[in-house]
Amino acid sequence: MWHRGRPEGHARSWRTLLPTPSSRAESVGAARRAVRVTVAAVAGFYPAVHLLDRPVFALYTLFIPVAFGLLSPLPGAGRRRAGSVLRAVPAAAALITLGTYLAAATWSATLGMLLVGFVLVTGASIGPRATGVAPALQLCYILACFPPYAPGTLGDRLAGLAVGATLTMLCEWLLLPEPEQTSYRSRVADGLGLAARTLRDLPRGGADGRETAERLRAAGRELRFSRTAAGCPPTGAGARDRALAQAGYATRRFLDLLAVLAPLLRPPADLPSAMLLRGLATACADEAAALRGTRPPSGPERVEEMIAQYAAVRGVPPDLREDPHALLRRQSTLLAAAVSAVTVSAAVALATGPRRSMPGLPLEQFWYAGASTPRLWWVRIADHLTPRSVVFQNAVRTASGLALARLVAGSLDLSHGFWVLLGMLTLGRTTAGATWSAVRSAAVGTLVGSLAAGALLISAGDVTEVYAALLVPMMLVAFSVGPVGGPAWGQGLFTLVVSTAFAQIAPVTWELAAARIVDVLTGSAIGLVCGLLAWPAGAPGEMRRSAAALFRATAPLIRVTVERAATGHSAPDTRADAAAALRRAMRYWRTAHASYAQLRTEPPPRRAADGGADWLAALNHGSRVLVGTYWLPWSRATAWPSDAASWAREATDEVVSATLRAAHFPADGVTVRVAPLPPGVLTRLPAPSVSHLVDVEVWLHALASDLTAAVGPGGTVEGSR
Repeated sequence: MWHRGRPEGHARSWRTLLPTPSSRAESVGAARRAVRVTVAAVAGFYPAVHLLDRPVFALYTLFIPVAFGLLSPLPGAGRRRAGSVLRAVPAAAALITLGTYLAAATWSATLGMLLVGFVLVTGASIGPRATGVAPALQLCYILACFPPYAPGTLGDRLAGLAVGATLTMLCEWLLLPEPEQTSYRSRVADGLGLAARTLRDLPRGGADGRETAERLRAAGRELRFSRTAAGCPPTGAGARDRALAQAGYATRRFLDLLAVLAPLLRPPADLPSAMLLRGLATACADEAAALRGTRPPSGPERVEEMIAQYAAVRGVPPDLREDPHALLRRQSTLLAAAVSAVTVSAAVALATGPRRSMPGLPLEQFWYAGASTPRLWWVRIADHLTPRSVVFQNAVRTASGLALARLVAGSLDLSHGFWVLLGMLTLGRTTAGATWSAVRSAAVGTLVGSLAAGALLISAGDVTEVYAALLVPMMLVAFSVGPVGGPAWGQGLFTLVVSTAFAQIAPVTWELAAARIVDVLTGSAIGLVCGLLAWPAGAPGEMRRSAAALFRATAPLIRVTVERAATGHSAPDTRADAAAALRRAMRYWRTAHASYAQLRTEPPPRRAADGGADWLAALNHGSRVLVGTYWLPWSRATAWPSDAASWAREATDEVVSATLRAAHFPADGVTVRVAPLPPGVLTRLPAPSVSHLVDVEVWLHALASDLTAAVGPGGTVEGSR
């Protein structure tokens, strides 16, 4: 559900009725937003109601800035926020027109509400701009679809939209605009810059490997979407956003692999490794410059060429004085890092340059490169058209709740019935517990606010000058305190705002405050019922299911990948099955990421009901399987001996079995024991094949580590959200 302010479900006791401490930045941001919304709203409202005497026009000039500026999480800084509003105006006009004509009957308005609610919530998944304006678009239809049925006022409604949206854009752009946030592109560039410096320093020595590893891991953590400001992560369905997100994933994996490599590498490095390290340093610096816009992207071809050369000459030199197995594992880790660098280079080229084909790279990895934007939007939406998607669940929950609220408000002929839908929309949450917590606080806040509004309406009577004088300070206080104070403060103060505004549009009595209580409580009850009936557990249940499905989908890919690595090919009768398994794993991986994104918006449970699973490790397991499927089956010239092939089968069986066991949540932990390579096998294989065998060993051990981190080593572990 859409809401502003603190995480949903935050209120747990009577103490939450008081303003909770917030950071200075949060309070300052709320105050700046309150000034912009107040100025935009009253700049159109006062002339419309006091000079032009056009109440419908006045209502929309007041409502539009509140809807876009306060109730919608517009992404980015001033210019981008203004652009989001501008792009949404045609859709808002269409929804106001639709709502105006469907208001002729309760049943038509209700069906329209059901359709509009589902389409907007599902369509919001295409990107942060759509997510940001969807609440305002929803509210445009809500306000227009309520009685009176007056098609003749459509002109005033659309004029109010135009004036309100224009004032909102000007205020977002020019009046105390939101400060610029560090873009995700800059974060990726910073990570690649650190990688370039590290790659130059590693062959020379002189740095503590453990400290270097910690810096690299910290830089990787900064690329998590949870570390970026709202609206900054590249979550859109377009090719550039997909490419930038993929560049971030690959850079994180690249930095983590360098962190593993840093403590192991001791100068002087073997000549092939030293050359590859220098080449990767140059490539990382070039990609960072491309992301910063100081040079054009180079593409992945150069890194691919370096990898091919390294794979051909790496191996154990004849004068080696250290454990050859340790050297081969180090070379394999470096090769895996280089493979991630190829993905980074290709993704950066797609994110910063013109669309291009990616010859030599697997089609599935960059399938979106040549696709049109409408097709990519449809693919994103189609991925969520399943009951197992949290986006689909939210859409059904929101649409059915709004439709039921519209039916109840219309059937009972509630005064100011759109408050019923507004209450349901702003107080609904993705879990039943969080909805109940928000409703409790909002009910108390609405009651107190209504009592204060009733006292004001009785004492001021019909003196509109009093309400005109109070509207601006009330809006400033309500829009500053409400978003950071929680549902109680938000609903209570908003009650005072709407009372002073409606008292200027038409004569009102204390009954307006009473109607406000009835409407908000009705909407809250409907939201609570929908929360209880429609997936009341929220994202944790879907996270378990999607992670389990991801584990089951990746298990056969592990077996096929090792088979291809050992024999150079897969059986003809399994190729079609392998291709289908790859597509299925890709889809479950995207669904699991959507579930995790929803999970992060919900408050953590008091007790780890899900067994403390580390969902980030589960997602990383899926990503590592997909990357290995793309890159691990390097061509080789010599067959593995029987003991090596037997080891590969047994180790694969162990990892696949553990992957399937991990799919049974809640699990009691997974213990993975990958046997060591047979003694002497490394000395009986030529350089290309022995290196290839160690590649498989390193990959299987990494998968085993991911599984242990995901569900625990023979017992549950506390996971990170």
